[in-house]
Amino acid sequence: MSAAALSVDAKRQRRLVTPEGISVPVTVASRGARVGALILDFTILFLAQLAVLLFLLWTASGLVEEMIESDSAAMSGAAEFLFVIFVLLMFLFRYGYFLYFELGPRGATLGKRAVGIRIAARAGGRLTPEAVVARNLLRDIELFTPIAFIQTAPSGEMGMFGVAALVWLLVFMAFPFFNKDALRAGDVIAGTWVVEAPRPKLADALSTQGAAAKGSSALTGARYDFGAEELSVYGEHELQTLERLLREDRAETLTAVHATICRKIGWDPGAGDERAFLEAFYAQLRAKLEGDMRFGKRKADKHS
Repeated sequence: MSAAALSVDAKRQRRLVTPEGISVPVTVASRGARVGALILDFTILFLAQLAVLLFLLWTASGLVEEMIESDSAAMSGAAEFLFVIFVLLMFLFRYGYFLYFELGPRGATLGKRAVGIRIAARAGGRLTPEAVVARNLLRDIELFTPIAFIQTAPSGEMGMFGVAALVWLLVFMAFPFFNKDALRAGDVIAGTWVVEAPRPKLADALSTQGAAAKGSSALTGARYDFGAEELSVYGEHELQTLERLLREDRAETLTAVHATICRKIGWDPGAGDERAFLEAFYAQLRAKLEGDMRFGKRKADKHS
C-alpha cells in the first residue's frame, strides 16, 4: 500500500468507546463505498419491486384489462384491492428493506455487506430502533425529494419556489462531503456512523492456540476455568468482538477488555497475564455458545 493510501486510511481512523469504557478502533467508511452500497441497495429494491409487480399482474391477469381501461372511480372492488396491495408493498419495500436489515445483528443492508461497511452508534452502545428509523426517514429529505425537484425545478413549473427548494435540498445531498466523518444529515440526527466492516480472513481458529487450547497461561501457569454463570454474561456479539480484539493484539485495548470482563464476572486475577485470561475466556465462551446452539438456544448478545 502506498504512503498516500496509508495517509487516507489514517484520516478515517476513529476510536469508538463502548458503554463499558473500552476503546475500539474503527475506520469510517469512504464516501465511494457508501455510494456504491446505495446503488446496490436501490438495484436490489428495483428488481424486487419489479418481480412483485410482475407476480401481481400474473396472478390477476383477468383484471389487467379492466384496470387499464377504467378510471379510479370505476375500478371494481377486486381491482381496487389489488392496487392497495401494490401500494402497501411498494411502501414496505421503500422503508422496510432498510429498517429490517439495519436493525439486524449486522447493522447493514445487503449493499453495505457487499462493500464491507455497516452502521454503528457513535456513542458506542447498541443501535436503537429509534436511531435506525430516524436516519432512514431523513432519506426522503436527503435523496428522494431532491430527485423529484431536480426533475421539475428546471422546467420552471414551480417558479422561484422550486429553484429555492432545489438549492436547499441539494445541501442535504452534499452534506456528507462537508464533514470529515462523511455523515449524512440522518447520521447526525440519529447519532450514527457508517464504518468499515471487512470480512475477516482468518487462518487458524483462536481455540487452537495458546491459553485458548490449554486453559492455562504459558507465562504464569495460572489456570482459568469459568463457570456457566460467568460465561452466561456475554453472547455471540461480544464473542465476535473479543475475537477481533485478540487478533488485533493491541496491548492497551486488551488490558481494558480484561478489566471490564473481570469486573463483570467478579474475578480479580491481577495484571500481567491479560492475553492468556482473554484467550481462555474466549474459548470457553465459544464452546458454551456452540453447545447451547445445538439445543436450539441462542444468545445474540449480553442484553438477550
